[in-house]
Amino acid sequence: MVQLLGISGSLRAGSFNTALLRAARQVAGDGIELDVATLHGIPLYDADLEARDGLPVAVSALKDRLVASDGVLLVTPEYNNGIPGVFKNAIDWLSRPADDIPRVFGGRPFALAGASPGGFGTILSQAHWLPVLKTLGVDLWAGGRLLASRSGSLFDADGMLVDEKLRAQLAGFVQGFAGYVAGKRG
Repeated sequence: MVQLLGISGSLRAGSFNTALLRAARQVAGDGIELDVATLHGIPLYDADLEARDGLPVAVSALKDRLVASDGVLLVTPEYNNGIPGVFKNAIDWLSRPADDIPRVFGGRPFALAGASPGGFGTILSQAHWLPVLKTLGVDLWAGGRLLASRSGSLFDADGMLVDEKLRAQLAGFVQGFAGYVAGKRG
């Protein structure tokens, strides 16, 4: 069984990225377990808070889920042609303390996906993640990229994926990433 953690980078209740992640869990297939996480409860990073109180409970819980996974899928929105601040903030918290980076991120397979109402998907946001993930030492899967453009037409009012072409693409993407992760595990 391949254990994947999917993290949605949006806090919005009707988030297309969270909906995409839930759909990914549905189409993952046999031998793949996809744990879906959001960023709710993670405060803005504050080194004084960290020094005084340590890691917040929400950060520790997400960090534990990340460490328990075989691979991580970041499902990122794109705000103003870049990484959403709330998502980068969460990764900054997860990288604390700095000497824990190799255990949490080092060599762990990561993949990027995203949904956007715009016509270009999340291509710029995904590109902006590259130097961050390189700095953390992740093993970024280059076997695929998922850009769900015009997401308002891909999901119904309840956040259910209704586009069959995207459903097939998503299944191939998740299964391809899981295959990569399984191969890395040996």
